[in-house]
Amino acid sequence: MKKISHVFAGIFGIILIDQIAKCFLLFLITGSAFVYGPAWTVVPVPYLMRHVTNFFNIVFTWNPGTAFSMFRGLGDNMPIVMVVATGIIIAILLYYLLRRAKSYERTPLIFIVGGALGNLIDRIRFGAVIDFLDFHIGGAHWPAFNIADSFITIGVCLYILNWWLARRKCLNNIKG
Repeated sequence: MKKISHVFAGIFGIILIDQIAKCFLLFLITGSAFVYGPAWTVVPVPYLMRHVTNFFNIVFTWNPGTAFSMFRGLGDNMPIVMVVATGIIIAILLYYLLRRAKSYERTPLIFIVGGALGNLIDRIRFGAVIDFLDFHIGGAHWPAFNIADSFITIGVCLYILNWWLARRKCLNNIKG
Protein backbone atom coordinates (compact mmCIF):
# COMPACT_ATOMS: atom_id res chain seq x y z
CA MET A 1 0.00 0.00 0.00
CA LYS A 2 2.90 2.33 0.79
CA LYS A 3 4.36 1.74 -2.68
CA ILE A 4 1.04 2.64 -4.32
CA SER A 5 0.69 5.85 -2.32
CA HIS A 6 4.25 6.89 -3.26
CA VAL A 7 3.54 6.18 -6.92
CA PHE A 8 0.35 8.24 -6.98
CA ALA A 9 1.89 11.05 -4.90
CA GLY A 10 4.75 11.31 -7.41
CA ILE A 11 2.42 11.27 -10.40
CA PHE A 12 0.12 13.85 -8.80
CA GLY A 13 3.09 16.10 -7.95
CA ILE A 14 4.31 16.08 -11.56
CA ILE A 15 0.81 16.85 -12.86
CA LEU A 16 0.44 19.66 -10.33
CA ILE A 17 3.76 21.32 -11.27
CA ASP A 18 2.95 21.06 -14.98
CA GLN A 19 -0.62 22.35 -14.72
CA ILE A 20 0.25 25.23 -12.40
CA ALA A 21 2.91 26.44 -14.85
CA LYS A 22 0.49 26.24 -17.79
CA CYS A 23 -2.36 27.95 -15.88
CA PHE A 24 0.03 30.70 -14.81
CA LEU A 25 1.02 31.32 -18.44
CA LEU A 26 -2.62 31.37 -19.52
CA PHE A 27 -3.38 33.84 -16.76
CA LEU A 28 -0.48 36.12 -17.74
CA ILE A 29 -1.68 36.25 -21.35
CA THR A 30 -5.45 36.37 -20.94
CA GLY A 31 -6.02 37.60 -17.38
CA SER A 32 -8.07 34.47 -16.75
CA ALA A 33 -7.37 30.82 -15.97
CA PHE A 34 -9.46 28.98 -18.53
CA VAL A 35 -10.86 25.67 -17.41
CA TYR A 36 -11.47 24.42 -20.95
CA GLY A 37 -12.22 25.59 -24.49
CA PRO A 38 -10.97 25.26 -28.05
CA ALA A 39 -7.26 26.07 -27.93
CA TRP A 40 -7.11 28.77 -30.59
CA THR A 41 -10.06 30.69 -29.17
CA VAL A 42 -8.39 30.79 -25.74
CA VAL A 43 -5.09 32.16 -27.14
CA PRO A 44 -5.34 32.58 -30.92
CA VAL A 45 -1.69 32.85 -32.03
CA PRO A 46 1.81 31.83 -30.90
CA TYR A 47 2.95 34.43 -28.44
CA LEU A 48 6.49 35.45 -27.40
CA MET A 49 6.27 36.14 -23.70
CA ARG A 50 9.84 36.80 -22.61
CA HIS A 51 13.31 36.73 -24.12
CA VAL A 52 15.28 35.24 -21.20
CA THR A 53 18.78 34.59 -22.58
CA ASN A 54 20.53 34.41 -25.94
CA PHE A 55 19.45 30.76 -26.17
CA PHE A 56 16.12 30.61 -24.29
CA ASN A 57 12.71 32.24 -24.61
CA ILE A 58 9.42 31.68 -22.90
CA VAL A 59 6.76 31.47 -25.60
CA PHE A 60 3.15 30.35 -25.73
CA THR A 61 2.07 27.95 -28.44
CA TRP A 62 -0.44 25.16 -28.97
CA ASN A 63 0.66 21.70 -30.06
CA PRO A 64 -2.17 19.59 -31.47
CA GLY A 65 0.28 16.85 -32.53
CA THR A 66 2.63 14.57 -30.67
CA ALA A 67 6.19 15.20 -29.51
CA PHE A 68 7.96 17.92 -31.46
CA SER A 69 4.64 18.79 -33.17
CA MET A 70 4.68 15.63 -35.30
CA PHE A 71 1.32 14.66 -36.82
CA ARG A 72 -0.13 18.12 -36.22
CA GLY A 73 -1.73 18.16 -39.68
CA LEU A 74 -3.90 15.07 -39.31
CA GLY A 75 -7.15 16.99 -39.14
CA ASP A 76 -10.08 17.50 -36.81
CA ASN A 77 -10.08 13.98 -35.35
CA MET A 78 -6.50 14.27 -34.11
CA PRO A 79 -7.42 15.36 -30.53
CA ILE A 80 -9.75 12.38 -30.12
CA VAL A 81 -7.17 9.95 -31.52
CA MET A 82 -4.47 11.43 -29.26
CA VAL A 83 -6.65 11.25 -26.13
CA VAL A 84 -7.57 7.60 -26.77
CA ALA A 85 -4.03 6.53 -27.73
CA THR A 86 -2.48 8.38 -24.78
CA GLY A 87 -5.06 6.92 -22.39
CA ILE A 88 -4.29 3.37 -23.54
CA ILE A 89 -0.53 3.91 -23.20
CA ILE A 90 -0.93 5.43 -19.73
CA ALA A 91 -3.14 2.52 -18.62
CA ILE A 92 -0.54 -0.02 -19.77
CA LEU A 93 2.29 1.87 -18.07
CA LEU A 94 0.29 2.24 -14.84
CA TYR A 95 -0.52 -1.47 -14.79
CA TYR A 96 3.15 -2.32 -15.26
CA LEU A 97 4.23 0.29 -12.71
CA LEU A 98 1.85 -0.95 -10.02
CA ARG A 99 2.06 -4.70 -10.65
CA ARG A 100 5.38 -5.66 -12.19
CA ALA A 101 7.94 -2.84 -12.12
CA LYS A 102 11.18 -3.41 -10.31
CA SER A 103 12.27 -0.78 -7.80
CA TYR A 104 14.75 0.81 -10.22
CA GLU A 105 11.97 1.23 -12.81
CA ARG A 106 9.52 3.08 -10.57
CA THR A 107 10.90 6.62 -10.65
CA PRO A 108 11.36 6.71 -14.43
CA LEU A 109 7.86 5.31 -14.96
CA ILE A 110 6.36 7.81 -12.49
CA PHE A 111 8.02 10.61 -14.50
CA ILE A 112 6.69 9.22 -17.80
CA VAL A 113 3.14 8.62 -16.55
CA GLY A 114 2.97 11.96 -14.70
CA GLY A 115 4.14 13.86 -17.77
CA ALA A 116 1.80 11.97 -20.08
CA LEU A 117 -1.15 12.70 -17.79
CA GLY A 118 -0.20 16.39 -17.65
CA ASN A 119 -0.34 16.60 -21.43
CA LEU A 120 -3.49 14.45 -21.57
CA ILE A 121 -5.26 16.94 -19.31
CA ASP A 122 -4.42 19.70 -21.83
CA ARG A 123 -5.71 17.60 -24.74
CA ILE A 124 -8.99 16.97 -22.96
CA ARG A 125 -9.36 20.62 -21.85
CA PHE A 126 -8.25 22.40 -25.01
CA GLY A 127 -7.76 19.88 -27.83
CA ALA A 128 -4.03 20.70 -27.87
CA VAL A 129 -1.07 20.84 -25.48
CA ILE A 130 0.39 24.10 -24.18
CA ASP A 131 4.12 24.39 -25.01
CA PHE A 132 6.22 27.28 -23.73
CA LEU A 133 9.91 26.45 -23.35
CA ASP A 134 11.86 27.59 -26.42
CA PHE A 135 15.58 26.83 -26.69
CA HIS A 136 17.47 28.08 -29.71
CA ILE A 137 20.88 28.80 -31.20
CA GLY A 138 20.58 31.94 -33.26
CA GLY A 139 17.59 31.43 -35.52
CA ALA A 140 17.55 27.63 -35.15
CA HIS A 141 14.86 26.75 -32.60
CA TRP A 142 14.29 23.40 -30.94
CA PRO A 143 10.53 22.71 -31.01
CA ALA A 144 8.84 24.34 -28.02
CA PHE A 145 8.00 21.96 -25.17
CA ASN A 146 6.66 22.03 -21.62
CA ILE A 147 7.37 20.70 -18.13
CA ALA A 148 5.39 17.49 -18.76
CA ASP A 149 7.51 16.83 -21.87
CA SER A 150 10.63 17.35 -19.75
CA PHE A 151 9.48 14.78 -17.21
CA ILE A 152 8.68 12.29 -19.99
CA THR A 153 12.11 12.79 -21.58
CA ILE A 154 13.96 12.53 -18.26
CA GLY A 155 11.90 9.44 -17.38
CA VAL A 156 12.72 7.71 -20.67
CA CYS A 157 16.44 8.54 -20.30
CA LEU A 158 16.46 7.26 -16.71
CA TYR A 159 14.60 4.11 -17.74
CA ILE A 160 17.13 3.37 -20.49
CA LEU A 161 20.05 4.12 -18.16
CA ASN A 162 18.61 1.91 -15.41
CA TRP A 163 17.92 -0.89 -17.90
CA TRP A 164 21.49 -0.66 -19.20
CA LEU A 165 22.99 -0.65 -15.68
CA ALA A 166 20.82 -3.61 -14.57
CA ARG A 167 21.74 -5.53 -17.73
CA ARG A 168 25.42 -4.80 -17.19
CA LYS A 169 25.21 -5.90 -13.55
CA CYS A 170 23.47 -9.11 -14.62
CA LEU A 171 26.11 -9.85 -17.26
CA ASN A 172 28.91 -9.20 -14.75
CA ASN A 173 27.28 -11.63 -12.29
CA ILE A 174 27.12 -14.29 -14.99
CA LYS A 175 30.80 -13.84 -15.89
CA GLY A 176 31.63 -14.25 -12.23
